[in-house]
Amino acid sequence: MTARGLQRRELIRQAGALVLLLGARDIAFGATILAVRVWPASDYTRVTLESDTALAATHFLIGNPQRVVIDVDGLELSPTLRELVGQVEDGDPFIASVRVGQNRPRVVRLVIDLKQASEPQVFTLEPVAAYRHRLVFDLYPTVERDPLLALMQEKAAAEGSDAVSAAEAERAAEAVNDALGEFIGKIGEPPVAAAPPPPAGKPGAKPKATARLIIVALDPGHGGEDPGAIGPSGLYEKDVVLQIAQQLRKRINAQPNMRAMMTRDGDFFVPLQERVRKARRVQADLFISIHADAFIRPQARGASVFVLSERGATSVEARWMANKENAADRVGGVNLVKSEDAALKRALLDMSTSAQIRDSLKLGTEVLGHIGKVGRLHKKQVEQAGFAVLKAPDVPSILVETAFISNPDEEKKLRDPRYQAQLVEALVTGINRYFAKNPPLARQRAL
Repeated sequence: MTARGLQRRELIRQAGALVLLLGARDIAFGATILAVRVWPASDYTRVTLESDTALAATHFLIGNPQRVVIDVDGLELSPTLRELVGQVEDGDPFIASVRVGQNRPRVVRLVIDLKQASEPQVFTLEPVAAYRHRLVFDLYPTVERDPLLALMQEKAAAEGSDAVSAAEAERAAEAVNDALGEFIGKIGEPPVAAAPPPPAGKPGAKPKATARLIIVALDPGHGGEDPGAIGPSGLYEKDVVLQIAQQLRKRINAQPNMRAMMTRDGDFFVPLQERVRKARRVQADLFISIHADAFIRPQARGASVFVLSERGATSVEARWMANKENAADRVGGVNLVKSEDAALKRALLDMSTSAQIRDSLKLGTEVLGHIGKVGRLHKKQVEQAGFAVLKAPDVPSILVETAFISNPDEEKKLRDPRYQAQLVEALVTGINRYFAKNPPLARQRAL
């Protein structure tokens, strides 16, 4: 080899050694911000910086006025970063404004002016699906709102009543004056053949109806950073299932003695176990997760209903669906540190009960039968698989696939307000028939 060749090889070797010595700060120096996003919600507001390489950040809080300061290493101020300022909405419950500036060479400072005392969580997400590296700032309230109280106050406001106190909300949740018998009378008696078996030890006895508020948890899948499945013409699953859930909430709230609680009422992401926790905090009587998924074949079509399984999926498709839905946390973005703190709670939620699955199958059968009157069914029986979002051990839970958004014809149906209305009516009828056959028992104290 010539002297020039040896010299060139040595230069290449030294350059390689220099790359190995570079730390995260040095590698991030070349980072490019690809997108910035703000996701406001009543539960929390999320700010996301997406970049082509991983970023590192430090943060601290300042009072009077309240604000959070975030220093992002390895960045130079860019037009894309400046777009963050204009993405803050007036109605954001947490962020008043955002300021972005070059604090010092290779360090960009973000100052988030807060509307209320907040607990920021800053974490990174590895590339997944269509996303590259993400640096995420979640702003949570220092005092979490009481969802049961909020539900009762919403009910009181809708009825023109005065706001209720926490104690009044608890008493109202235990028993509402309107008799459940009146409610059952309005929806009609179930067929004789479908009568529930009598309790053990009391031949011929029927379950005693409990006069109290019935709470149905509605769970529009995906949201925020997680669009869910995307149809051939660009329809997002997260948008259409939110529309259906909002219509279903309106119909449920119009029922006597019933109230709907939504795990999300806007375009923001809720982790799977948080959806379960929300339902349990209001002691929901039912949990209905609404989806419009895709399959590997665009010809797949029809609605489906799933419940939890303790022994594995009832079909290959059910297993595929469960695995896909259970991956939502990776796409939507979960703070792993926070999730590890809740390891014990997750373990408890994994202890699903046979009774919950049995009741879920009853609910699923009712709902599937009425959905089948609206359109085609993908499977004529309720399927089972290990869906993480169905693991509330004390709440009958189903996951409804309203249609296959990956099928062009069914995507068109999902856009149609008439189909959405028919689907909502079928869901309401299925819920009512379930309660007619399975009156709710006395509710335990809030967890």
